[in-house]
Amino acid sequence: MPHEFHMREPTGPSLGRFIRYLAVAFVVVALDQASKWAVAHSLAYGQAIALTSFFNLVYVRNTGAAFSFLANMGGTQILIFSGIAVAVSLVIVGILWKYCGERPLMCTALALMLGGALGNLIDRTVAGSVVDFLDFYWSIYHWPAFNVADIAVCCGAAGIILESFLRKSP
Repeated sequence: MPHEFHMREPTGPSLGRFIRYLAVAFVVVALDQASKWAVAHSLAYGQAIALTSFFNLVYVRNTGAAFSFLANMGGTQILIFSGIAVAVSLVIVGILWKYCGERPLMCTALALMLGGALGNLIDRTVAGSVVDFLDFYWSIYHWPAFNVADIAVCCGAAGIILESFLRKSP
């Protein structure tokens, strides 16, 4: 039937596909680190530049996790979050290898998450904090500042959720 949807046959791991997903993660890390460098070298710490009525470019550092979670732990959080990022990254690499020939949406999503995790891990291990610079707000509502790595992790999570809805049970 011409309009019938066919699932691709699983092809198993492929070094070429695996490397393509790692390249996606590398691009995320490169964009993340370049944008953080540009902000850190263009703005004074704490400086904000209003670009629109709802968006600022700001230079802040976050010693915690998302939304400054556990930021006041006196440095212990750096070890905890770095350890978690390394463990999660290793698991993601293993899953990417296993499914790189079978589930392109999931693997692309995982590659985004890997790049985001590594981008923030670099900041955390080198400087003890993560550079955040994208600052959105509306009226009295203010979203905590975030960065390219955070966007990649969120897009990756959305991709995983989308894939779970689109994937048919075997």
